[in-house]
Amino acid sequence: MGKVNLEQKFSLFSEHWSPKIVGELNGQQVKLAKLKGEFVWHQHEHEDELFFVVKGSFNMEFRDRTVVVNENEFLIVPKGVEHRPVALEEVHIMLFEPASTLNTGDQVNAMTKKDLDRL
Repeated sequence: MGKVNLEQKFSLFSEHWSPKIVGELNGQQVKLAKLKGEFVWHQHEHEDELFFVVKGSFNMEFRDRTVVVNENEFLIVPKGVEHRPVALEEVHIMLFEPASTLNTGDQVNAMTKKDLDRL
């Protein structure tokens, strides 16, 4: 039971699209990730996802629109909604999602991370 310094945790890794677990509560995981470039189109059948931008901004693309999420803002993507994050520059985000959430949802490919590191 201790506090977490986000800046310090972000300094421990450099790879993009590779979430790191920094906390757990009530079956949810708190994850940090760095994004840059385009991710894959995907959806999560059973899990909602919360994306909180710590540094930078990114576009969350949906099939019918794009939402810009800026620093100190968050976006909740409901389960079953197809989406694709796109970051033109490196972005630091915090994710809140059930422990069962696979980063690529219903898509399994080279970007899928099944066993996440804990920081």
